[in-house]
Amino acid sequence: MASTADFRNGMCIEHNGQLYFIVEFLHVKPGKGPAFVRTKLKNVQTGKVIDNTFNAGVKVNEARVERRPYQYLYKDDMGYTFMNNETFEQIVIDEKLLTNPELLKEGENVEVVVHAETETVLTVDLPPFMIYEITYTEPGVRGDTSSTNSLKPATIETGATIMVPLFVNQGDKIKVDTRDKSYVERIK
Repeated sequence: MASTADFRNGMCIEHNGQLYFIVEFLHVKPGKGPAFVRTKLKNVQTGKVIDNTFNAGVKVNEARVERRPYQYLYKDDMGYTFMNNETFEQIVIDEKLLTNPELLKEGENVEVVVHAETETVLTVDLPPFMIYEITYTEPGVRGDTSSTNSLKPATIETGATIMVPLFVNQGDKIKVDTRDKSYVERIK
């Protein structure tokens, strides 16, 4: 059991019979009345984010989760196949447990979050930033913009489409934020 004083971002708790990750929390001590903790919780199964308020000092069940290193091998009709980097054991994971599966490259290392008691896979976390080569994009024409933040679509090596600045060309390598599929920088 953990109390609200033990809350931290990324912590997995059991709430209303389901597992949630704490996305963010804030301890509030109003001038009048008891203290409380305002939280944003992300449902592990559905991915839905809810707001919830706990009274200060309330006990909650902390779910034990483990982060294990896996390597992405391939995708087939069964799902996505990963190999444990330590035991070389292979597992197949359903697409709904992956965030942005279109950004996965073969051979890429990821973290698989597993519920420790039941050994069930909760989520698959990609590295926050990954480097991709652009396989197709229209050439950017100088003077083609009316503002400085003009973007164009570009297809990367995995087949996903990312919005990039006009100066990025086919064959360039770019760094992408895998959490929101946004362009970060061009790699020289």
